[in-house]
Amino acid sequence: MSIATTNPATGQVLKTYDPMSDEQIDAAIGRADGAFRQLRGTTVDQRAGWMNAAADLLDAERDEIARIMTTEMGKTYASAKAEVTKCASAARFYAAHAAEFLADEPADAAAVNAGQAFVRHQPIGPVLAVMPWNFPLWQVLRFAAPALMAGNTGLLKHASNVPQTALLLEDLFRRAGFPEGAFTTLLVGSDAVDQILSDPRVRAATLTGSEGAGRSIAQIAGRELKKTVLELGGSDPFVVMPSADLDRAAEVATTARCQNNGQSCIAAKRFVVHADVFDAFAEKFAANMAALRVGDPMDEGSDVGPLATERGRDEVNEQVRDAIDNGATVLVGGEQPSRDGWWYPPTVVTDLTPEMRMWREEVFGPVAGLYRVGSYEEAIEVANGTSYGLGSNAWTRDPQEQRRFATDLDAGNVFINGMTTSFPELPFGGVKNSGYGRELSAMGMREFCNTKTVWVGGDGGGAIGTAGAHAE
Repeated sequence: MSIATTNPATGQVLKTYDPMSDEQIDAAIGRADGAFRQLRGTTVDQRAGWMNAAADLLDAERDEIARIMTTEMGKTYASAKAEVTKCASAARFYAAHAAEFLADEPADAAAVNAGQAFVRHQPIGPVLAVMPWNFPLWQVLRFAAPALMAGNTGLLKHASNVPQTALLLEDLFRRAGFPEGAFTTLLVGSDAVDQILSDPRVRAATLTGSEGAGRSIAQIAGRELKKTVLELGGSDPFVVMPSADLDRAAEVATTARCQNNGQSCIAAKRFVVHADVFDAFAEKFAANMAALRVGDPMDEGSDVGPLATERGRDEVNEQVRDAIDNGATVLVGGEQPSRDGWWYPPTVVTDLTPEMRMWREEVFGPVAGLYRVGSYEEAIEVANGTSYGLGSNAWTRDPQEQRRFATDLDAGNVFINGMTTSFPELPFGGVKNSGYGRELSAMGMREFCNTKTVWVGGDGGGAIGTAGAHAE
């Protein structure tokens, strides 16, 4: 197993790390457990001070952090800087709203024959986070910020190709003031996850990754009776109806497909277009994709960088070749370049049929599939005709169609006349094989809390009182 920084623009290995031993893993879990006992006794205000300090560090060191991410997984430097800024904003969001999200919730005491009744949200302990390489800072921060603000501690098993980003996250929270062990990076391979999650001191797990990885984590957690939150793959539809603003839809479609070099679970991947506007949209979309500049991700003028891994690039190329061999038409791209590094051009493929891999599989690269449909009903059938259900997009200026799409699209997120994205203010997650549970918003914070019912009899003794922001 290799834990290493390999520049995907060149294929050059820049830095390697030794995996942690079993003894080192055990010691790290012990520190996380000890830090939990300390952190749960702090106030929300104390934790908010540390979280705001982490946000300040992210802002101050944005350029260097972005440079590390670009070097490790190939995202453009501009998008990496935007990711750091988004993380700082989310950290501040949870610092500002944790007291509200964790406040005791009074219940109708009379209805339950009590003198007093309320619900309290308390932390549960160390939580294992198994995170992917594609948004190496954001995926972790959106777990870590609510978990730490709730009083939990975090154990990070990051993807093995972004070890420097993983280590800087541990250092970030330490320098911000959180207790030693409150957030720990475990430099381990996937073969160590069973050992970690089986440890009784680890109380839950969250994973963002592939469907296979999700099944593995869920199996271990089920055996150990531990809660999981899973955000898995997506093959998001981008539906375009006749009333849509085609210029704007084609512009957003290009960004939605090629953001993060096409390596995003919520990137639009299947473009389902009504026959009345199919040709016009296809022409605009293909022209936009062809105009994207593929180049050095550190160059501010580059729109698309390399794919993060050689295996990932090869998989994308094989999916496109399979479609071509089975009769698909390539409007733009479709040819793997001959150069060092793991590059693949923005590509648009149409005339897809069910026997092709692209019809049923997620394509994790800058490759768009175009599907022609003749009605709203057929659009819904194609859009929902996948095992995934993470994000979805619909473009229409018809109010009735907007209402129907909001209900009929089988996904955890529906964005109408806009691009699917994630916000700290809104819950995020999927249905079907895209996973379960929710990240972000108050729901994301409470996923790893003990939602405790407190019932106090009315036959003596004083009321114990609820708290707006109790210590635990």
